[in-house]
Amino acid sequence: MKETIQIQEDFITLGQVLKEVGIIGTGGAAKWYLQENPVHVNNEEENRRGRKLFPGDQVQIENFGLVLIKEG
Repeated sequence: MKETIQIQEDFITLGQVLKEVGIIGTGGAAKWYLQENPVHVNNEEENRRGRKLFPGDQVQIENFGLVLIKEG
């Protein structure tokens, strides 16, 4: 699966991306999710829910797919 998130701000956090695509229901669940499931940002494993993502970044989420961050 491939999904695109368009952002109006300068950046979006990884926790917000997980919530936006429906993987987690609340921001607080991001910490738990990232401890239990591999997530890669630009091909590097990432486990910080506050990681800032900018237009052009790619997030690969296991059992979900690819999320592209674009300027909106």
